[in-house]
This record gives sequence, C-alpha cells and structure tokens, in this order.
Amino acid sequence: MDITLDPSRDDLPLLANTSHMLVRHYALDLDVDFESQVIEGTIVLFLEDGNRFKKPSHSSTETCPLESNEAFNFRMPEPCPVPVTNARTFSSKMAYNDFTICGKGEKDTSDKDGNHDNWEQASGISSSKYCCDTGDHGSEDFLLVLDCCDLSVLKVEEVDVAAVPGIEKFTRSPRLTVGSEVLRNEIIQELVTMPADRWREQLDYYARCSQAPGCGELFFDTDTWSLQIRKKGAQTATDFPHAVRIWYKTKPEGRSVTWTSDQSGRPCVYTIGSPINNRALFPCQEPPVAMSTWQATVRAAASFVVLMSGENSAKPTQIREGCSSWHYYVTMPMPASTFTVAVGCWTEVMPEPCSSDDRPSERPVPSSQADFRCVGVCGHMEYPCRFQNATATTQEVIPHRVFAPVCLKDACQETLLRLIPSCLSAAHSVLGTHPFSRLDVLVVPANFPSLGMASPHIIFLSQSTLTGSSHLHLCGTRLCHEIAHAWFGLAIGARDWTEEWLSEGFATHLEDVFWAEAQQLSPDEAQEQQELRACLRWHRLQDELRNSSEEMQVLRPSKEKTGHVSESGASVIKHGLNPEKIFMQVHYLKGYFLLRFLAKRLGDETYFSFLRKFVYTFHGQLILSQDFLQMLLESIPEEKRLGLSVESIFQDWLESSGIPQQLQRERQAGAECGLARQVGAEVSKWIQVNRRPRKRKRGERAVVFEKVRHRWCELIVRHKFTAAYGQVERFLQEDQVRLVSRPRASWGAPSSRAAMGIYLYGELMVSEDARQQQLARRCFELARGRMDKSSAEVVAEMLF
Repeated sequence: MDITLDPSRDDLPLLANTSHMLVRHYALDLDVDFESQVIEGTIVLFLEDGNRFKKPSHSSTETCPLESNEAFNFRMPEPCPVPVTNARTFSSKMAYNDFTICGKGEKDTSDKDGNHDNWEQASGISSSKYCCDTGDHGSEDFLLVLDCCDLSVLKVEEVDVAAVPGIEKFTRSPRLTVGSEVLRNEIIQELVTMPADRWREQLDYYARCSQAPGCGELFFDTDTWSLQIRKKGAQTATDFPHAVRIWYKTKPEGRSVTWTSDQSGRPCVYTIGSPINNRALFPCQEPPVAMSTWQATVRAAASFVVLMSGENSAKPTQIREGCSSWHYYVTMPMPASTFTVAVGCWTEVMPEPCSSDDRPSERPVPSSQADFRCVGVCGHMEYPCRFQNATATTQEVIPHRVFAPVCLKDACQETLLRLIPSCLSAAHSVLGTHPFSRLDVLVVPANFPSLGMASPHIIFLSQSTLTGSSHLHLCGTRLCHEIAHAWFGLAIGARDWTEEWLSEGFATHLEDVFWAEAQQLSPDEAQEQQELRACLRWHRLQDELRNSSEEMQVLRPSKEKTGHVSESGASVIKHGLNPEKIFMQVHYLKGYFLLRFLAKRLGDETYFSFLRKFVYTFHGQLILSQDFLQMLLESIPEEKRLGLSVESIFQDWLESSGIPQQLQRERQAGAECGLARQVGAEVSKWIQVNRRPRKRKRGERAVVFEKVRHRWCELIVRHKFTAAYGQVERFLQEDQVRLVSRPRASWGAPSSRAAMGIYLYGELMVSEDARQQQLARRCFELARGRMDKSSAEVVAEMLF
C-alpha cells in the first residue's frame, strides 16, 4: 500500500508495532515558543517487550494491509549537539521531590527544520511503502515503529538508566555488568511493573531515569505516518533498549495542535482533537491497546497558564525571570490519544462569596443508587484505582477548577460554576464512583471545532455554551455529555476506534439522564424532557441518513474483523480521515437510540443497575461491542429477551446502514410526547401570525438569528445581489469560525450548525461567477487562520 495517502480522503493508519513492544510510560520535557509556534524538547519512552506482557487476545495473524517488503533507509548516528529551545524560550533546573530536572545544552545546529542530512524531503516522506513486518528476522535488527506525523525528529538515543543513583534496588542479578544492555532493560522491567501502592516512588524514578545521560545514538528514519528506530545488533524486542529518548520539535502546521488567539486577543495553543490524534505532538503508539501512564514538564513565559491531562492540580514554578514550569502526571494507564494540553493566558474563575441561603441544597440520592457498592478485584492492569478507595466511592463532587479568557469570566461565574457541582453529583448518583480524582474545565478559543471535548481530568467547552437565552440548558447538557465520557470513552475505551458509538452513544444517552438528575426533575418531568429530546434526535437522524453515503452510516464498519490487527499490531481506522465523517453524528444518534431501546426493554431501574455493574467490571479496560451486549443479555431472563441476541443487534443496529427496523416501528407506533405537541402547536401559531399583514414600527430592530442570516446570504449568492455582497463577506468572516464545527472521534459533539459556512463557500464557487469566487477566496484567506485545520482543508479543496 502506497504511503502517499490523500490525508483528507483515506483510512487512518496505526503503524506502531504494539504486539512486539509497548510503551508503559512517557516522560515529556517541553518548551512552548509562541513566536515560532513550535513546541520542542524531549520525550523518553519506557518500554516493555512482547515476551513480558500478554499479547491481546484479539490480535490476528492475518497479513497487515499496510505491509510491504521494501526496507527503510536508516541514517547513521552522527555527533549532534543537544537541541534546545531558542532564545525566546527558557529552560533551567527545576526541583521535583529530591531529583533535578536538568537544563538543556547548546542550540541544535542542523537545518532550520531540525533534520540532519537530506533524509526528509519537503513532503516529509523518506520511503515509498509502509512496513509492518517489524518482528524478528534472523540477522536483521529489530525495528521499533511509532506513530508520528508533522514532527521534526532531531536525535534518538538510548538512556543509561543504570547511571541513576540508587537505581541498583531494581536489579535482581548482581553479577550483571554495569552499563550492559541486559542490566538497563532489567531495571526498566522492574520499574514498569512496580505495585500500585508504590506509585509515588515509581513516578520519582521515572523522572530520575528520564534525565539520565544517553549511552549511544540509535538509527532512525521517518515517513509520512511513522518514526522507525533500530539499534545495530539488537535483533529482538528483548535486546532492544527499553528506555529511549527522542529529541524533536513540532511544526507550526502540525495537525494535532492549533496556534491561535483567545477571545481576549492573547496567543494560545491547545490540542484540538484532530483526526490524527497526538502523533503531531509527540511520537507515540496510537493503537488503543497501548495503554500507558505519563508525566510532563512544560515551560512557557510566566504570563501563560499550562493545563493538561493530569491527576495533580499543577502550580507554576518560576525557573528564571519571565519563565515558569508546570509539571503534571497520570498514574492510570490510558491510550496516548487521550493526552491533552492547553497553554494560554487563562484566568482561573473563582466563585463569588455567597451566603448559606444562596448555596445549592444537597440532593437526596435514591437509596437504590446510594447503597450500590461493588467489592472485589478489578479486572484492569494494576494502578491506584479509585474504585477500590472507600473515600473515593462516596465522593459525589470531585474537586474542580474553571479557566477561561478574562473577557468570559463573568459568564463562567454565572453559568459554569453554578452547574458543575450539580452535574457531577448527578453523574455519581447514576453511575457511582468518579473514575478521575479531579476536573479542570477550560473555555477554549472561538475556533474550537466542537461544543465540547473530554480528556482525563480536563474538559474543553465552547464559548457557544455560555451565551444565548437557553445557555443554562445548553451548557448543562453539554457538561453532562462530557462528564459522561469519564466513564465511557476514557475509563472504558473502545478497543477498535471504528466503534465510536461505545463512547458517543453512551454519552448522548447519559447526558439526558444526568441532566434530569441535576435539575431535580420529577420522574414525569424527566420523561417528558427526554421524550422531547428523543423526538428532536429522531428528526436529526432522519436528515443525516438522507444526506450521507450508506457506508458512513454503519456503526461497526469492519464487521467480523473489528478489533483485528496485523501480527505486529498495526491496523487502519476505516474512514478515519474521511472529510464527510467529521461532520456526521450517526455514531451519537444511532448509538443513543440503541441504548434507549435496550433500557426500555429492561426497564430503567434494571438497566442502570446493570450499567453500574458493567462500569465496575470493565473500568480501566478496552472493550468491543460484544463485551457490552453479551454481559447485558446475560442479565436479561430468557423469557424477556424476545429474540434479542448479539448477532441480531449487530445485524439490525450496528452493521447496517439506514434506520434500524425496530427503531422505525417504535417511532411510528409511539405517540408524540406532550412537550412535542406543545412545541408543534406553538410553531403553528407563529406560522399563522407571520402570515398576517402587519406594519413595522419605525426604529424596530429585528433579531437576526444565525440560520436566518445564512439563508439570506444564500439568496444573495443565488440571485447575484451584488449590493449585499458585503453582508456575505461579514457573515463568512465573523461567523464562519464558529459555524464550521467538527467533533473529535470519541469525544465532543458536532454543532447542528456544522456545515452552514462550508455550504455557503460551496454556493459561491459553483456559481461560476468570477466576482463571487473572488469573494469566497478573499474571505477564506482572512478567516482561515482562525478556523480549525480540518474545516480549513475542506474549504481550501473547494476553492483551489
């Protein structure tokens, strides 16, 4: 398979050979330079070879579709000055417990892209084929493959962990030669397998080892999608170094982060939930099976705040005048794709002092939920688990902070700070133990491509949730959706990314339940509200299915091959880079209706009791659809299944396009809920009112809604009303950034306004009117810097 994939059209390759070696821990040491829009530094990988861990039972021995016999051309290691940030950023020594994070050395003297020789062409491609065959080949060296894109890799070296003082406690063989490969690998093996109750000591030694000196450069090469590393003479994964340091820097055009300005006009950078995930932020193993922990030290100018996926509420440490350092860590193993960072001039929004009368009252938790406690051994790999912590299991509201640009401080105080405690408490009452110990909520810049995105310990929210007459409802439901991802999408992840419904379907279904609890609605009120939302989603699903290709409507597109990987662990994500997919909600909506159907079949009390048991059984693990469905059906008495089976659900709901027959029958037979009837009557009334002739009062100012403005602009374009072209230009420049909206796979949710701006660009171009096409190109050039990269690529393809 040719590696020169069209990055906007094809499946997403996951090339890391996770069946041979797994990254167990990442240690990042980075500097953020806003002037050059580059993040640079080092990442140390702590690895475990395939002989030490159990290979995933879902791995397949079939030939990888990306496999090739063409060999990579590796560069010889050469003397290389240690790369550093430039004079605009800072680095220094920083204390971390009783060890030191060292400053960096001299400036890298390689070319401006940070690459040696001529191995990387402008395209970033250095060979013409994928190579998935990375195992043992007789006399050939073992090849470690990492997922990597849009990065300048400067140097790769083995880390001499044996040089760390006190590290001898991790050696079981006193006769091993000091400095030998076997000794170093033994140390890492002991380190990555330390028991969970020694997690502080483990983190301490990870940090010490990450700052140990190098003991030899390694051969490496890159292509469009991967970084390949080998050591001469290391023919197996067991022989390969288990601690590897990579010197690298990002590129301004890298697709994992976006450099922009916040609503107050201050520069910022953050991970945007790109379809390529984090491989343009750091070299990593992208397949979900590569569950790892991490710690990161990030330096930036003192005026910036660094937020990150981390268990600790980090505070800045001044390392020199004008520069601060932030340190975060995570002890729960998770896929590298869930790592998130945001650096900007954020303000922490503090609650205003209030009297006891103003404080929200404690919500009584129903005894059937409050008394639910699970005991026993967790099924995940060992880590400090909150489900085994008696205090954590009863904690309804976890510690939380809110950050935003200073201009949105008041809106956050009015809305977010009021809603977070009740939404967290509601989630706990439904599902039990919060998987994560704390939460940061950040209101991200206007170019954020969705309404929300959840990552470990941090949620990104769009500014759109804070404004408008219904902002409390919109913000509350969005918060509930993202909070639900703590359980479904993060604590429990999909083993195969094509099964997005396991994250988004659950979050969509649970957001209604959480929100009803947060509002303290009566059972009848909750049912009315949920029926109305189901009605709206039903119409949205019908619209989406009418206007999308059948292959994009399938929730389990790989069918019986779902979860299969090559012998090395490599695979592809079907439709992972398809531009149509990023605007679709089918995984949200069909997944939601499937879970709603199952909950009705069991009854809400039985279903949510089962769901808590499911969470306890599978938290900290990866699942496939059958894991959930089999456990669910086993909890239903035979006489109540009424023909339901895993196979029938696959066939009717997950592996077919269009609307499932059971859903079609249900919607046709079901009576419209009371709230839906009220809405229908209100709409009919206003239609009649608008038909009556009426005089407009002088000075009356019409309220122009976005959809109305968009429709007006369509008419201007269609009828070539040149006198109003200025209004089209204003719409595209002022609203386009907000209107072009895209969800992150497994997190967030697309806005219903998603395609409006893109559609208008299309109208301007298909008119074949030179003036309209010139208008489209001019508006795009002015707005593209504030648009998210994926949307900008779609528009650029229309225009050029």
